[in-house]
Amino acid sequence: MKSNFIKYIFFIFVIAIMGFAIYKLNEQKTEIPEEEPVEEAEEETIKEITLGIAEFDTINPILSNNKHVQEISKIIFEPLLEIDSEYKIKNCIAKDWAKTSQTTYLIKIRDDIKWSDGQPLTVEDVIYTIDILKKTPSIYAYNVQYVIRADKIDETSLQITLDHEIPFFEYNLIFPIMSKKYYEGQEFTTTEKNNMPVGSGKYKITRNDAEGITLSKNENYYEKELTLETINIGKYANLGELYNAFKLGKIDLITTTNINIENYIGTIGYNKKEVAGREYDYLAINTQNQVLSHKEVRRAISYGINRENIISSVFNNKYKTIDYPLDYGNWLRGQEGDKTYNPGEAKKLLEEGGWTLKNNRWQKVENNRTLTINLRLVVQATNQTRVTVAEMLKTNLEEIGIRVSIVKASDTQYQNYLQNKNYDIILTGTTESTSPNLETYFVSSNYNNEELNTILNEVKNITDENLLKEKYTRIRQIFNEEQPFIGLYSSYYAVMSNLTLKGNIEANWYNVFIDINNWYKN
Repeated sequence: MKSNFIKYIFFIFVIAIMGFAIYKLNEQKTEIPEEEPVEEAEEETIKEITLGIAEFDTINPILSNNKHVQEISKIIFEPLLEIDSEYKIKNCIAKDWAKTSQTTYLIKIRDDIKWSDGQPLTVEDVIYTIDILKKTPSIYAYNVQYVIRADKIDETSLQITLDHEIPFFEYNLIFPIMSKKYYEGQEFTTTEKNNMPVGSGKYKITRNDAEGITLSKNENYYEKELTLETINIGKYANLGELYNAFKLGKIDLITTTNINIENYIGTIGYNKKEVAGREYDYLAINTQNQVLSHKEVRRAISYGINRENIISSVFNNKYKTIDYPLDYGNWLRGQEGDKTYNPGEAKKLLEEGGWTLKNNRWQKVENNRTLTINLRLVVQATNQTRVTVAEMLKTNLEEIGIRVSIVKASDTQYQNYLQNKNYDIILTGTTESTSPNLETYFVSSNYNNEELNTILNEVKNITDENLLKEKYTRIRQIFNEEQPFIGLYSSYYAVMSNLTLKGNIEANWYNVFIDINNWYKN
């Protein structure tokens, strides 16, 4: 009994020692200082960037013919309406607008906009700008050429009257508004005030001399969320100097349509964004022609064209394959069709349409008459690039049995062919407008489709975005099914930016500064 008692005492003693040891170990752990987290170095935000202008003329956007000035002017001056990243119209100076008849538009402007000198922007400024554009040579003169009156309704409203209906005229209201009071008593085209004009945009001009221009935040701008505080703009004698300055890191951003730009700036050390440009080339087809009235022939021609090879051989792989005018990024472009090079599909379509390939020529008996696919392709002789493309088209089509003879027309003859539609096929092109109006393309192909004609008339007066998109979806479906004209390619537009320039550079050919609010450097 005594032995068991001693065992119990010993057992309790061992447990006590173990408990004390565990306590001391935990105590030591708590006494070990924790390592302080290493703070990451904060990224330095530089709120100043440098741009460049080659062959500077004037900073007045109404008078300037310089592409770089026009780009930069979009952050100094504002229009009534502007275009977003998807080429959709949106309010700017205008608070609201309405098409009140076929030829009249009612515009209501914001009442909280000020010029950079602190003066309020008024309806009189808008009317003054329209009057200036009506009598001044300007790249914006086209926007108001059909305006016959601009009348003040009240302190924030005006009415614009046209001499005839212009489909989607609202897309013309993107010209920069100028201050009437600033130019009061001055000759607009020659006054020295054009050196430092006031604007209502995000930035204001604070310096303009022989060396360059400085823009600073416009403290009177209604939106205050701007990261960049200063924009320096260097002036260069020519594009070569501008490109070299970018290559040396003296400029943070350049835009170009030059397909050989890498020859000047190299291929590394910058970010690059490429988008489809404004120049769009296509084949207008006389759909009233007995052969070309068959949609399987038109679709076969499209499949028989190796667009990628043309772009590679003629345009240094820089142009974009586009078969529809709105495929440059317009929000109303609809579902893309098949523009791949597929000679097999081209032949299949012709065979399914009742055509037979005999002696390397497609034939079809129709109304007791034998039709053969033998087409004339008109091209402007003085446009050597298009002549080269026409010859490649001829080669492509003859490989699938479609015979083509090229008509190299003089400038006058070419215009006569276009106006009178006296052609089978003509290689032509347009400079894309911001407007989604498509009438020109269907008219140039002599195409008559009752449903399409109805829709084209309807969309002129539709402002509801959902309904407009629905209508344009159907237009694209008709185009894909019928191929009344054949798109080829669109020109090259690229934005190159310094690796230290941060933010969303949402480039399109209308405005590279769409999202400049959040740009910065590090």
